[in-house]
Amino acid sequence: MADLVFNIAKGKVAEYAARVNANDPTNSALIVVAINTTATDATLRDLDTLAAIEADANTAEVTNTGYARKVLTDASSITVTVDDTNDRVDVDIPDQTWTAVASGTAWTDLVLCYDADTTAGTDANIVPLTLHDFAVTPDGSDLTAQISASGFFRAS
Repeated sequence: MADLVFNIAKGKVAEYAARVNANDPTNSALIVVAINTTATDATLRDLDTLAAIEADANTAEVTNTGYARKVLTDASSITVTVDDTNDRVDVDIPDQTWTAVASGTAWTDLVLCYDADTTAGTDANIVPLTLHDFAVTPDGSDLTAQISASGFFRAS
């Protein structure tokens, strides 16, 4: 589960995931971004765009060789499960693997974001949804973010 939900995304994560699955709008996607940050959760949760996260003085997207943002589309096995028995909605994505990530910047967190149009937008148009602790020190091996069996987000 998420360590925090960005204020701008509260109440919207399940809807954004459902929209990506429906390809509505066309070219929408969830984006997985690795960052290195010493900013507090209180500071991060108030940032409303990926550009704002990157502009924070204590935060930067990692630049290790072998790292690239993950773009999850309607073909990426995103699941949105309405659980009427437990009165909640769970959102899940497959585990994410980066191959042969070179040493350099340590990773502290993963940010899952929503991009309404991956062909036309900029980081100022990408909405951060959830932040997940992911403290790793790349050393040239593969890195896998194992997503919880109950998903990356739960609305209840």
